[in-house]
Parts: sequence; C-alpha cells; structure tokens
Amino acid sequence: MISIVLVAILALLALATQAGVAVLERAYPAKGKIIHVAGATLNVVDIGARDSVNFPIVMIHGASSNLEVMRQPLGNLLANKHRVILIDRPGHGWSVRDRELDSTPVLQARMIAEALKQLGIGPAIVVVHSWSGALGPRMALDYPERVAGLVMLAPVAHPWRGGVGWYNKVVTTPLIGPLLAYTITLPLGLVLAEPGARTVFLPQPMPDDFIASTATTLLLRPREFLANARDLVTLKQAVAEQAPHYGDIKVPVTIIAGDVDKTVSTAIHTLPFAAAVPHTKVVVLGGVGHMVAQAAPDRVIAEIESMIAQLGSADAAANAGTDVSSSSWPGLSRP
Repeated sequence: MISIVLVAILALLALATQAGVAVLERAYPAKGKIIHVAGATLNVVDIGARDSVNFPIVMIHGASSNLEVMRQPLGNLLANKHRVILIDRPGHGWSVRDRELDSTPVLQARMIAEALKQLGIGPAIVVVHSWSGALGPRMALDYPERVAGLVMLAPVAHPWRGGVGWYNKVVTTPLIGPLLAYTITLPLGLVLAEPGARTVFLPQPMPDDFIASTATTLLLRPREFLANARDLVTLKQAVAEQAPHYGDIKVPVTIIAGDVDKTVSTAIHTLPFAAAVPHTKVVVLGGVGHMVAQAAPDRVIAEIESMIAQLGSADAAANAGTDVSSSSWPGLSRP
C-alpha cells in the first residue's frame, strides 16, 4: 500500500513538473538565434553596435544561470558602444547539449568557438563569470584566434577544498538523479530559488526583480538542472587538469573579484591565476561579493574599455613596427 501511495505521489509530482516547465517556457521564451554545433544547439543573442573598429564582446555566464544574467545590466550597457554576443552555455537557458556528452570546459569551449566561427566573430573580448572562469582560459588556450583578451569576473580557475553541494552529487547519480529532477526539483526549487540567489549576492542586496528579469527559474527544468549539476561536479577535476597550462595564455587578462566573495574565493582562484599568468591585471573590489557585474558595472565596463584601448594601441604599434610586450599589462590594483 505504501509503495502504491509513493508511486502515486511521484506521478503527481512528475505531472506537476511538466506543467511547471510549460509555464516557465511560456513566461521566458527564447529570444536569440539558434546556432547548431557538433553535440549542441546554442542560443545566441547579438546586440549593440556594428562596426569594424571595436572588438566584439562575447559574454558567457556561470553556473545556475543563463545569458540574461550577463545582459542585465552589463551587456545592455556595453551594447551602447559595442557589439555584444551573449551565449547560453550548452545545456543552459535555451541552449541544449546532447545528454551523453561530457560537460567540461574543454567541450563547452569547443562548442562556443564553433558557434563564434559560424557567426564570423573573433578575435573578441571574452567576458566570463564564475564557472566560466574555467571556460575563458580554456578558450584562450585552445582557440586563440577567437580571443583577443579575457575579462574574468569572480572566476573559478583552480581546485578548491571541499565539494559543490551534496544535492549536485545526488542529482548526478544514475536513476536517483533523474527521478528527483523530474519530480521534486521544480516545486521545491520555486520555494528556494529566491533565498538561494540572495545568498550569492551577499553582502550586496539582490535586486528585487532579479529572479524574474533574468529567467533564473528556467534552471529548475529537469534537463537544465541535470546539466548544471554535471557542470558543477566535473569542474574541480577540470580546473586541476588545465591549471598547469595557464602560463601558455598569451592574450591580456583582467580579473575583477570581490574581497568578500563567499562563493568563489579570490585567494584560491584569482591570485594563483595571476601568479601563473604574469600579464594579468587583478582588480579586487572592497566589500563586494560574487556578483561583481551587478555590484560594480561601471568599474567592469571601465576595465573592458581599458583592455580594448590597450589592444588598439598594441595593434597600432605593431603596424608601425614597434615591439609591444604583453608583460606591460598592469598587475594588482585595489580601488
């Protein structure tokens, strides 16, 4: 009798989940262009100015989110002067990747580079946040023709002590994980989404409309929740494997991080990366947490503009026959 009741409850939850998915997808429809690459279809939003003078800016979000987190406010502000390409990472937002594929930065870098090639984008300023702090360097290493410079916001770049949350491990467990994802994750997540997001913003307050304006609850769809969990549980090993190669990165890098980030430690990730890549400029924002683009968009834009200006000067010097070394890129600064 108990088993029959349990099956009935799971069936009801599964039906509720499918209904919830339909509601979410009607509320937050796809707004970009679909690009087909090997193993995935990527949703790409292309906004802003079109000219041949400025580098395009490619923006890639972190875990548990989608391209709207990079669009608001940063991407929209940059689009006033630049061409901005916003990408839903494979498996996130309205991008879909084959379920049997791995979820590492190596694979996602290949997919994104392929999409940029189809769009004729590159070299570009690549702006990455959080989880994609591992993806940006991977792109610079494997697809340098697509990357003119790298701006990393609160990036994950090195192995860390501990894990990524017990629920991510559980949901990636065969049979049990999909069962949870297709039954309780969405209804439970709707309750927990807002307090969870507020925690990531600390010590800054989360904007009141953040959850709705960024379509954050799309994460609760089963296929995206599973993809996000796989991204997280495989990340630590991925950065351990790629970290020894960071010294081979040739493009200029700027890292902007908060000194009170409790989600991604600046000491564990940012400073060791800067030590491995000497031509890295590090900006540590006092009293700022993990969501640096929302906390200090003007400073982030200023650093992107500074990189574009320096790259333009380097191009001009190269055309004039002057040797300009990337070692001149400034180091640590604290506002």
